[in-house]
Amino acid sequence: MTRRLLITAVLTAAAVCLVAGCGSSTGESAGGTTSTTATTTQGAKTLKVGLITDIGQLNDHGFNQLAYEGLQRAERRLGVHGRVVESKSAADYIPNMTTLAREGYDLIIGVGFAQGDAIDAAATRFPKTHFAIVDVDQSSLKHKPANVEGLLFREQEVGYLAGYLAALEAKRKGVDEISAVGGMKEPPVDRYIAGYRAGAEAAVPGIKVTYGYSQDWVDQAKCKEVALNQIAAGSGVVFQVAGGCGLGALGAAKERGVWGIGVDADQSFLGPFVLTSALKGVDQAVFLTVKSLQNGTFKGGTNADLGLDQAGVGLGTISSQVPKAEVAKVDKVEREIASGQIENIPTSLG
Repeated sequence: MTRRLLITAVLTAAAVCLVAGCGSSTGESAGGTTSTTATTTQGAKTLKVGLITDIGQLNDHGFNQLAYEGLQRAERRLGVHGRVVESKSAADYIPNMTTLAREGYDLIIGVGFAQGDAIDAAATRFPKTHFAIVDVDQSSLKHKPANVEGLLFREQEVGYLAGYLAALEAKRKGVDEISAVGGMKEPPVDRYIAGYRAGAEAAVPGIKVTYGYSQDWVDQAKCKEVALNQIAAGSGVVFQVAGGCGLGALGAAKERGVWGIGVDADQSFLGPFVLTSALKGVDQAVFLTVKSLQNGTFKGGTNADLGLDQAGVGLGTISSQVPKAEVAKVDKVEREIASGQIENIPTSLG
């Protein structure tokens, strides 16, 4: 099995489970939360873990669902008690975290860059509670609370692979432009797009790479509009980096007969127009964080940093329409990134 296929197998397991509706003991309540009461070895304390999703994003077929899957895995395998809270607006982040902390939750995990300030405030207020935050550098928090662990990914590495493949396919089809649709302009989004642009330019020097932002994570119509404009301007491949909103960008690609590239989870289930997906192991990061707290190795005041070398990111299913020679080129580049032969991939769009 190639390294790319191994990474795909690791990172897509959660997405397959989500799409297929794999069984779980976690039930959904009317109040926007889900919870499970789990049992552990008799006499042992059951850890309580709360997950705060981004606004209205639990069903985004990507980032937030993967975090949920990671919590579900911890419930099944580690016997923890999990609860998911979906915030209706950014104003709900701190109150939701405060409620969980007061209810004695041992670990509270925020999903997404937008929750950074809320995590900082809640963790500072409740220093005995453990916190983790996906896509936020712990050292960037205002108070740098020692009870917070940042869960970071090297999105630029998998963005590079996606851009490399996109450029090869565009060239094969006689197209000289590809594009990306971001949600909000945030560091993780820009790392994906910066890597995408660098990979494309390495594969096909001179190719044009454009990008735009919907300024939204939810409204698919906004992402679709950005993508349609890019396609009308000549883009032959659209990379969505916008969560649930980005499904609209993929819809535009399907509608106009161009390639689409998914993000975070393997989104090949949407149809044969999906060239590949840039995967991010949010589920694995959540699971390992819960496990570290359970076994006493949780490291507050630091960051976990996951890349290709740790199967923290990787490409998903590549379309069967792509020539084997192109796939082989991408596999070679993947090995070179993982081994350090290709380094200093851009992380910003400046």
